[in-house]
Amino acid sequence: MAEMDTSGGGHKKGPGVKKGKKLSTRVDLTPMVDLGFLLITFFIFTTTMSQATAMKLFLPKDADKPEDQNKAKQSGVLTILLGKDNNVFYYEGELDNSASNFKSSNFKDIRTVIINKKNSVHELKDFVVILKPSEECTYKNVVDILDEMTINVCTRYALVDISAVETTLIKKSEEIAPPTGQ
Repeated sequence: MAEMDTSGGGHKKGPGVKKGKKLSTRVDLTPMVDLGFLLITFFIFTTTMSQATAMKLFLPKDADKPEDQNKAKQSGVLTILLGKDNNVFYYEGELDNSASNFKSSNFKDIRTVIINKKNSVHELKDFVVILKPSEECTYKNVVDILDEMTINVCTRYALVDISAVETTLIKKSEEIAPPTGQ
C-alpha cells in the first residue's frame, strides 16, 4: 500500500524556524507482484493445451486358431507393398505363381489404384486392403499409406508382415527398374 513517511517530529511555526524538507511518497509494489503471479496462475490453469493429433485404429481381436481369423473374398482384396525410396507395389487377390498380377506404382498414383479397386468391388464390405511394409521402407511411407486409407474412406485394412516371396519380388522389381521416388 502507498504510505506517507511522517517521521521527523512536530511542525513548529514562527520566526526562525526552518522549513522542513518535503517528504516523498514511497509506493510499496509488493501487492502488484502478488497480483501478477495471481494473473499468471489464472491463465495457466484456464488455458487449454493443444490436443494430440493421432489416427484411431480399431484392431481386431487376435484369434488362437488361424481358421478363426477374419477372412476376405479374394476378389475384393488389394495388397499394397511398400518398398524403399517411396516405391509402392500392389497386386489384387492372391499373388499367382508367375507374379503376373504384381505391379509397380508410386504414392502419387496409388490413390487411383485404390479408388478403381474400391469401385470394382460389388459390395463395399468385401473390399479389404492389406498393407505390407518392407524393411527398407520408411516410417513416413507407412504413415502416408495409412493417410491414404483415411482419405479414400477404406474402412477395412490391415497392416501385415511381408512374406519372403513378396520381398524377393520387390527386390527384383527395383533391380529391373531403378526407383524413381515420389
